Amino acid sequence: MRKYVVILIILTVLPGLLFADIFAKTGTAGLQFLKIGIGARALGMGEAYTAVTDDISSIYWNPAGLALKAQDQVMFSHTTWIAGINYEFVAFSKVTPLGTFGVSTALLHMDYMDVIEEEPFGPTGETFTAYDLMAGITYANEFTDKFSFGASVKYVREKLDEFDVNGVAVDIGSLYNTGWNNLKIGMAIKNFGPDLEYEIDEDGDGLLNEDPFDLIDNDGDGLIDEDRDEFPFKIPMGFSLGVAMDLYASGNQLLLASVQLDNCVDRQETYNVGMEYKLGTFKIRSGYQLNFDETSYSAGFGWTIPTSFAVFDIDYSYTDMGDLTESFIKSPQRLSLKMSF
Repeated sequence: MRKYVVILIILTVLPGLLFADIFAKTGTAGLQFLKIGIGARALGMGEAYTAVTDDISSIYWNPAGLALKAQDQVMFSHTTWIAGINYEFVAFSKVTPLGTFGVSTALLHMDYMDVIEEEPFGPTGETFTAYDLMAGITYANEFTDKFSFGASVKYVREKLDEFDVNGVAVDIGSLYNTGWNNLKIGMAIKNFGPDLEYEIDEDGDGLLNEDPFDLIDNDGDGLIDEDRDEFPFKIPMGFSLGVAMDLYASGNQLLLASVQLDNCVDRQETYNVGMEYKLGTFKIRSGYQLNFDETSYSAGFGWTIPTSFAVFDIDYSYTDMGDLTESFIKSPQRLSLKMSF
């Protein structure tokens, strides 16, 4: 047990070291799609899910939770985001004698947009698009009946028209169940990785990051170098600490509550609270995200359908994002399907 306590202490202290010299810098981190949550259950609870997670969606929220489900699982999640953006997530997990392994992929995509020229200002008749991609592998194990630990390694890619950037990030997490009213403490560090930068060959000579300010033709093509050094940017590394417990449990009824603190490199700390009421196979949820520019409210419901083939979980959630919400139809909505075998 001593070594598990040590791991918990490390996970608690490490974020303070990682974020010691970092203050909220809105817009300074790239690959923002990594902050978009997946799974309608979690979003219906206001993203207060780090200590709740106990299924395949743990791959995103807290890898340690993947060890708590003693079944193989498949998950599909679709998010209708703001500004006509869509986000897809697919994952599969397999329970083995060595622990639980998972693979996942996510794609953020959007419609084609017009290319706008600066002088003279207006569309050129050309179009472009952009997308973000993630692919990862996850491992989790339940070391005791109270403590589990997990980690993920992810390949990330962002492409904007003809420009792209690639990188690697790591997630680690832990879950501890105190055994009292199913009180759980969850911690996760997500998107830990090196800074990235675009590599752009503006003059098409095959060379990158040339110095256009020294007025020298470094590549010998008869022209002053047009490529400038691209500035590196951070990925949205974050730390989450959550507590969840059963407030009421009787027969086929269960009331679950969760609170959570989130810290990310490009914003101030935020706080999430969420609840889920379960009556038999039907569940309703609600939650808030606090200390954003505007409070974000979420709600949703879910239904568990046992069959001879698999246990199906169908979940839906809606998020009101204040001024970013144009209408109910154009607000962030999620639909997810989980299958347990």
